[in-house]
Amino acid sequence: MFIIGDFARHGRVSVRMLRHYDATGLLHPARVDPASGYRYYNADQLTRLNRIIALKDLGFTLQQVREILDEKVTIAELRAMLRVRQAELEAVTRATASRLVRVEARLHSIESEGQMPDNEVVVKSLPSVRIAEMTGVATDIDSVGLVIEPLYDELFRRLETVGIRPSGPGIAHYDDSPDGGIVVHAGIEVCAPLRDDDGLRIVDLPAIEQAATIVHRGSMAASLPTFQALGRWIDANGYRSVGYPREINLECPANLDDWVTEFQEPIADPQSIR
Repeated sequence: MFIIGDFARHGRVSVRMLRHYDATGLLHPARVDPASGYRYYNADQLTRLNRIIALKDLGFTLQQVREILDEKVTIAELRAMLRVRQAELEAVTRATASRLVRVEARLHSIESEGQMPDNEVVVKSLPSVRIAEMTGVATDIDSVGLVIEPLYDELFRRLETVGIRPSGPGIAHYDDSPDGGIVVHAGIEVCAPLRDDDGLRIVDLPAIEQAATIVHRGSMAASLPTFQALGRWIDANGYRSVGYPREINLECPANLDDWVTEFQEPIADPQSIR
């Protein structure tokens, strides 16, 4: 048997924590010396301790931990529960990281207010282009990234299944949803017949007579300063925006900070839309 200090070292927890688990009924010592009050633990109690720590680290309360362990779940059931909880925490971590990047981008926009963009804005006409796309709906602009990433994953899977290879860059475009959200179109240029098959659509995006374009270098989560610089340029040069910009993925390496994306915002002269 182990005295409490030795058991704590083997379990990589503190003696104080073991005493707390004893007091709350989560993990009682195997034996308590009636004369000295010393607590003794068996090596096989490490199994329960490992479960307690794993569940606690994944965010379960001690009451929830007790209920789970008292139900005597199997290893397979416990593993499944931990995997689900792990996925939830990973999603929260990704969302938090994305939010921090957006905050940094917003601060950068505030710091650069009143400055003209270093990026060169080019006005050009855009020809019609054929793309394969999958479509979803984001509740707001901040959730677009959460929607578009799985759409692209599914798009590439479906294209591989039907034997269609991309012939050009990724092209994301957007529309307003009737319920106030944003319709997200995750697309990529292809050379293939038009189709509309169980969510996979191959369509021709219409030509755009005039678009103000600007190149953003970096992750899309940090694109706000570039996008707002484009808006300021449009206003300063007497144009008006007439729709969501398209996003053309010119370079998409594994490191998101090395991405190169072109924003293509449809514009018109003020006189032409009166």
